[in-house]
Amino acid sequence: MFAALTGAGLSAAAGLNAFIPLVMVGLFARFTDFIVLPEQLDWLQSWPAIIIGLLLLAAELVLDKIPGVDHINDLLQSLVRPLVGGVIFAATAAAQVIDQSNFWQENPLVAGIVGAIISAGVHTAKSASRPSVNAATAGTGAPVASFAEDATAVALSLIAIFVPILVIVVLIAMGAVFYRVVTTGRRRRRRRAQLEAEERAEREERAAAGMKTPWWRGRWR
Repeated sequence: MFAALTGAGLSAAAGLNAFIPLVMVGLFARFTDFIVLPEQLDWLQSWPAIIIGLLLLAAELVLDKIPGVDHINDLLQSLVRPLVGGVIFAATAAAQVIDQSNFWQENPLVAGIVGAIISAGVHTAKSASRPSVNAATAGTGAPVASFAEDATAVALSLIAIFVPILVIVVLIAMGAVFYRVVTTGRRRRRRRAQLEAEERAEREERAAAGMKTPWWRGRWR
């Protein structure tokens, strides 16, 4: 159970930022005995893998905080995050971390699929919520949202490794937050569209009656 929760937590973190859990697992496996990776995934703790992960992480940290660019980045990450999530789940669920699981060791393909699904689900929720944040804040909320997602990815990775039972609580909380952001954004967009439709109808009505719309009504409404 703990092995699956560890893998699930790290895969979910990869859905927010693919390279934070990847680098953390590599560093923990290389410098501590807490994570001992299975032989087939031992390359995750190699220096080339860690250095490349750090470089990609640096690029992700910058690109994801620029309004507009963050959307393009999310599109590019649609394949990367599930792939990393699958690898991370297979690596950590079968690793000697918290609790070693024979099932995940013997079924790495199943572990990879489960991890990819979890990561893809979180990535989809993140991608769906970001336009709502950008629209509600005229783009100024993108860096704040990105920092929050990065911090959550770090915290979730640590929780998954050290206190995996809490992964369930964090995932439920993340789901609630994403749902609130998306639904709030949809309500605001519907309200804005309704106001614009009412304003157009009023202008058309005034034009039909031969009345001129005051310049300040169109500007300040």
